Amino acid sequence: MIDYNELLSEKILNIKPSGIRKFFDIVEEMKDCISLGIGEPDFVTPWHIREAGIRSLEEGHTYYTSNSGLIELRNEISDYMLRRFHLKYCPKEEIVITVGGSEAIDLCLRALINKGDEVLIPEPTFVCYSPITELIGGVPVALNTTMKNNFRLTAQELKSKITPKTKLLIIPYPNNPTGAIMEKSDLEAIAEVLRGTNILVLSDELYAELTYTNNNHCSIANLEGMSERTIVINGFSKAFAMTGWRLGFACGPSSIIGAMTKIHQYAIMSAPTTSQYSAIEALKNGDEDVLHMKEQYNQRRRFLISSLRQMGIECFEPLGAFYAFPSIKKFGLSSVEFCERLLKEHKCAVIPGNAFGDSGEGYIRISYAYSMERIARALKCIETFINSL
Repeated sequence: MIDYNELLSEKILNIKPSGIRKFFDIVEEMKDCISLGIGEPDFVTPWHIREAGIRSLEEGHTYYTSNSGLIELRNEISDYMLRRFHLKYCPKEEIVITVGGSEAIDLCLRALINKGDEVLIPEPTFVCYSPITELIGGVPVALNTTMKNNFRLTAQELKSKITPKTKLLIIPYPNNPTGAIMEKSDLEAIAEVLRGTNILVLSDELYAELTYTNNNHCSIANLEGMSERTIVINGFSKAFAMTGWRLGFACGPSSIIGAMTKIHQYAIMSAPTTSQYSAIEALKNGDEDVLHMKEQYNQRRRFLISSLRQMGIECFEPLGAFYAFPSIKKFGLSSVEFCERLLKEHKCAVIPGNAFGDSGEGYIRISYAYSMERIARALKCIETFINSL
């Protein structure tokens, strides 16, 4: 009998399964479960965007596109990035269309990281950065963020982890799972540390449109001297409610985007054609859709945070994305114990904070990308549960 553990890659065998996936699998098998675990908009993709995809099929646009993506879409992305975030990119050389933001992250890391290179990753954070870094032989280095600093990366923490092997800093803001953002002043302090070094930046800005302050999202690429060392990742999943369309993009210096495209053309060929035509419509006529969904998320955010605090659960105010990251340390349970008992005893699913890195221990992630009715039902379950502890 074949022992597959002897045949599989050692790197794959050593990578831990996603802590999020474990809870999703349980939820799928549990009837009547109330889940606030998935980071996916509950909105259906707006009709005019779906209609553009349908129309592209009716017109026979069913072939491969350019490896980099439709030039029409890259033109629209160039206009969008300038209009919304004051970032200027050449559509022919500085933009590549990818299969979701996740592929863009993977391409960026593979294009830049050699064996032994260190990648600085603020934690708690999205689950993919460290495993991808390990798969390509890089070394992930955690930068711990805390509720005391509203889970923002500080210049002091960054300085303390830089070594001669540091190659790349990931800036994942607005943040999944904490909902934290970085203000321009925070980014300026980070930029000051990086100036004069050869350290590059991967700025994951997938939730850039979902910022609940008077100031719009600021990218580190906006700051003096930073665009030449920054790759900006974005996409359509969150802001435009297009998760299933699997479409993202990367913008940055032509040499780096060219290297990413080289990998993309061998591994993927091109992103889905139908999705690209729909994305053109989203960028041309989707501003009102984004604003409407953002307003709904903001209402849910305020309701969720207020309710948690009324229960006596400590939670800093998340100002971006659609997640809250309350502390459950006072209840004497680990993050996993809290979530497993909540799920088994009350059929309510949230995600343990340590699924997003060791510094997430003692917290849980709650997504408010759900209806107010579902959020309210889940909150009743949580209140009943903590009152029983």
